[in-house]
Amino acid sequence: MVSEPIRTERLDLLPLRVADAEEMAVVLSDPALHTFIGGAPATAQALRSRYERLTAGSPDPEVSWLNWVVRLRAEECATGTVQATIGPAGQGIVAEIAWVVGTPWQGRGIATEAARGLVEWLGRQAVPTVVAHIHPEHHASAAVAAACGLAPTEVWQDGEVGWQRTTGPRTGDARTNS
Repeated sequence: MVSEPIRTERLDLLPLRVADAEEMAVVLSDPALHTFIGGAPATAQALRSRYERLTAGSPDPEVSWLNWVVRLRAEECATGTVQATIGPAGQGIVAEIAWVVGTPWQGRGIATEAARGLVEWLGRQAVPTVVAHIHPEHHASAAVAAACGLAPTEVWQDGEVGWQRTTGPRTGDARTNS
């Protein structure tokens, strides 16, 4: 599977490029973004190296690494990223998704709109199961997951709650929950 541009009401989700590292280093520079995920803001050079690995793709041919830069059209700027790691699991295909929006753009519905756009795109690609892992105290990310039709599960991974949305095998409709 290959990432392609996704357009929502206010946003353009554009496939990640190595050249995005400079702008994204600024967007992701607030240490507060790492409260729940750990680590510290990356330099442009560190992001460039990471983006080179990501855009090269997964070494496992059954797994796709898809990454997008979230751009707010009205302000003509990058505001964050969304990503999906897609591969086989159990009896089907699963996409593990994540999102991050820079501090200056938080509280404006950008993460929700971008994540919904991604989940709807995944539904059109016939990916039946979407999961996310969210820190139990990260209420904003939990709200984004819920707005995308994901629900918390009993599964925990690295101190985070697993959230999941599964569509019926025939519909592929990202708005259908089970």
